[in-house]
Amino acid sequence: MKNLGKLRLGVNIDHVATVRNARGSAWPDPLRAALLAEAAGADGITAHLREDRRHIRDADMSALKAGIGIPLNFECAATEEMARIVLETRPHAVCLVPEKRTERTTEGGLDVAGDEARLRDYIAPLREAGARVSMFIGHDPRQIEASARIGAAVVELHTGHYSDLHAEGREDEAAAELAALARGAALAHSLGLEVHAGHGLTYDNVAPIAALPEVMELNIGHFLIGEAIYLGLEEAIREMRRRMDEARGS
Repeated sequence: MKNLGKLRLGVNIDHVATVRNARGSAWPDPLRAALLAEAAGADGITAHLREDRRHIRDADMSALKAGIGIPLNFECAATEEMARIVLETRPHAVCLVPEKRTERTTEGGLDVAGDEARLRDYIAPLREAGARVSMFIGHDPRQIEASARIGAAVVELHTGHYSDLHAEGREDEAAAELAALARGAALAHSLGLEVHAGHGLTYDNVAPIAALPEVMELNIGHFLIGEAIYLGLEEAIREMRRRMDEARGS
């Protein structure tokens, strides 16, 4: 198997906060989960500060930035409030995502092409502050090309549809979606964008995404927090890391 180089794993700890907030207590602590993820070999921590604060809260972002020794990827909507918090927090990376209050989770990619001028202006101060700015998008070439034009450093390809098709056993459609993601990753790389991927990835479906040579990082959260109930968080992450490395040929 060809060695494609190390693939980074970003662990999203949002749903540790979801469990905490269900009881309105201080436990479980997202920072403790992030430190366990770091000890288990995570290359970064991802956390989404939503406008409705349904899981991660402002104080969590500050605690994560101060407490972890690996990069913090700050996911947020492209709002003035979030820009202010990002500039106060100074994370390593900022991933802009679409956000609707009625959704259970992020349902699709950001429409960069339809909001190009505003997003170009929005990310300028974030870039000046030293953050690596990422666009969470689908594999549509229009969105990838627009992300390059506005000056994003990274695109994170939304793997949710691929994951759903795989889970439903719709193998031909899943293969077609994987091929589209592969084309999107190749296009993004050719435009000088770093390529990440994430959403809905599990032990069962991660290998084909991990094997895409242009993809440099996967961000995985909900599945790992769920598996932690059975295995413990560190073991759940180590098993994901093992499967990623195996698919990568390392």
